[in-house]
Amino acid sequence: MSTSRDHDPLAPWFGRLSEQIGSDRWQPAADVYETEGSIVVRLELAGVRSAEIAVTVDGDILRIRGVRRPRVDDDAQRLHQMEIASGPFERAIRIGIPFERERVTASLEEGLLRVVLPKKPSGPRRIGIEPERRSTG
Repeated sequence: MSTSRDHDPLAPWFGRLSEQIGSDRWQPAADVYETEGSIVVRLELAGVRSAEIAVTVDGDILRIRGVRRPRVDDDAQRLHQMEIASGPFERAIRIGIPFERERVTASLEEGLLRVVLPKKPSGPRRIGIEPERRSTG
């Protein structure tokens, strides 16, 4: 059985918009770009501590999960407007370029999470040939 979200024409540009609207999770903004030697994914995570973030790789999917705790000053008496998303979040980003899973690194600085996925070398690779072993006897 297929649902209407399976045929979302905006999914290539906005992801699964219906899932974002109907979900209790928020999605941080993400940039994905390529350098000569790596793919870099950057997420906007202001107010999220590194201990609250989990970064995993499963096949070609980079998954980033975490939680941003709501922050309200102790002396606040009444809230007039709250636009900063809080609670759990998750992003799953398909990486379409082969990368070295064992060398993926992540760092959090000034509210931006930066995940670096080193590309796998491409092109011809020279294979050495071991010399023949001479039998003694």
